[in-house]
Amino acid sequence: MKDIWYQTQGTCSKFIHVVLNDDNVIENVQFMGGCNGNLQGICSLIKGQKAEDVIGKVKGIRCGDKPTSCPDQLSKALAKAIESAL
Repeated sequence: MKDIWYQTQGTCSKFIHVVLNDDNVIENVQFMGGCNGNLQGICSLIKGQKAEDVIGKVKGIRCGDKPTSCPDQLSKALAKAIESAL
């Protein structure tokens, strides 16, 4: 089991808590701060998916004129969780 806290940069959310199982399947994701309803929806939709698949779908998404977004930061948190076991 991989359990990490990721401090976001450039978004309204401040932290992302990620739990992956040993096969890198998302067990749980929680955002601290940000757009609560949207982020709850994202967390619900990605639960049970492979982290690598989610990274491929959300990496590089921007929020308005910002260079990043909560989904983009999620891709970074998931990558960190995957690397934590190496």
